[in-house]
Amino acid sequence: MAARTARPNIYISVDIEADGPIPGPYSMISFGASVAGRQDGAVYTAADPERDTFYRELRPISERYVDAALAVSGLDRDRLLREGAEPAAAMAEFRAWVREVCAGAQPVMCAYPASFDWMFLYWYLIEFGGDSPFGHSGCLDMKTLYAAKARVPLRAAVKGAMPRGLLSDRPHTHHALDDAIEQAELMSNLMLWEPAGPELPA
Repeated sequence: MAARTARPNIYISVDIEADGPIPGPYSMISFGASVAGRQDGAVYTAADPERDTFYRELRPISERYVDAALAVSGLDRDRLLREGAEPAAAMAEFRAWVREVCAGAQPVMCAYPASFDWMFLYWYLIEFGGDSPFGHSGCLDMKTLYAAKARVPLRAAVKGAMPRGLLSDRPHTHHALDDAIEQAELMSNLMLWEPAGPELPA
């Protein structure tokens, strides 16, 4: 029986900003996405992270929020209540964008770290439309990817300890699209990185 050939993967860097720690009681107030690159078998090809991007600011879905969380993004909650996109419409537009940029390939969401961003993004995709173009598990955590390649504990996988050449020169602004683009460059650098290290035991 012939081995199954995996579809190419398109990695999409996503960054979200929220007004609290969990989706539902609190809201995702903005999110940005940037195509980081394509993996076809063992070959990874980096993309221009500014070429294919998506950004929306969202209307909050509850009255609860945490001042400190809201302050991170600097977004005005009252303005978002008036002008933010309806979540259902924004998620429908995002699904369509993902499927367009990933035509013929399998989309994979990636983030640094992915746990927080994936939690909000997946919840919103399912709550507002019932469908995720990434499936239920199509995410990759850059923090884990670095820890595995560098052979360091996960808690030691911090940007300050990474080789400088892996990091983007772009600033981390806490604007969701800026940060998605910055982290798309980190993703490609990590995928192409071949660190020197001790031989693994036979």
